[in-house]
Amino acid sequence: MNKPCILALSALLLSLNAPALTLEPIKFGDFSQWITREITESKLIGGKQKTVYAIGPTAHIKGNTAYSNSGGSPWASSNVYANVSGIVKASNTVSPFVREGDTCARMEAKMEEVKVLGLINMDVMVAGSIFLGRVFEPITSTKGPYSKMEMGVPFTRRPVALVYDFKVDMPADDSRTKATGFSSKKTLQGRDNAEVYVLLQQRWEDSNGKIYAKRVGTARERYDRSIPWTKGHRLDIHYGDITRESFYKPWMGLLNGEKAYYARNSKGKLVPVEEIGWAPADATPTHVLVMASSTCGEAFIGTEGLTLYVDNIAFGF
Repeated sequence: MNKPCILALSALLLSLNAPALTLEPIKFGDFSQWITREITESKLIGGKQKTVYAIGPTAHIKGNTAYSNSGGSPWASSNVYANVSGIVKASNTVSPFVREGDTCARMEAKMEEVKVLGLINMDVMVAGSIFLGRVFEPITSTKGPYSKMEMGVPFTRRPVALVYDFKVDMPADDSRTKATGFSSKKTLQGRDNAEVYVLLQQRWEDSNGKIYAKRVGTARERYDRSIPWTKGHRLDIHYGDITRESFYKPWMGLLNGEKAYYARNSKGKLVPVEEIGWAPADATPTHVLVMASSTCGEAFIGTEGLTLYVDNIAFGF
């Protein structure tokens, strides 16, 4: 028996021996409902009407208005309405996709162009991402992208896994593009990866309004090739300090410094959440972060055309 067959048989046996999970879907995580926004870009850059999607109860919003989560939806995305120096621009890299009569979320890495003859000539690489949290519109610059969104939602349970359906379409190109809008595009070697993760944190705030956290649970997976539709994929959550485990990779580590995500403190200010250590394996979290993205690197770097599809996201207990 050749090696691929042995690996496939081993995976099958493991799945048969794994205990059945009780699944609790994340609200709107079946992606059957979407909010459709119609935003008109500035005449200076062509005045196009752009359709921008949000995950939530079915609705239609027309007009250049800032959006915040509605209908109890915990989901935000990389789709945004921006107003930079009076110029309105919309970006849409996440959209509904219908497959065999079922609607899922489609996330694509693409280049957004802003061109004004003699004034502006900008290219910005934008990844398609969905996450539990909020984005604060309108976006007024491309600087400090994490400081414009709140990552994570309150959560005090200890799931065993994140379970979801997914597919990856990976371009054959082994390169990435860096385009921030402030300088010319650069081609970087190495293929980008799509990614899904769930992180559990135990957060607290000090008297100065700074937010700190310890990592309670970690599940992070990257995809470097095309993968056909896979149903009921199980991403196991590992509790406590995982740095000595055989599966540990540096990108599973703590998020601090430039890697820190942001949250609102008790004073209503967005501040970085500094992960300062690993919580005991039996700790209770206060927040959960879930993200699915068509990129895994730093902001404004990606492989154009890399597309991730996800559906039916649930916690497994």
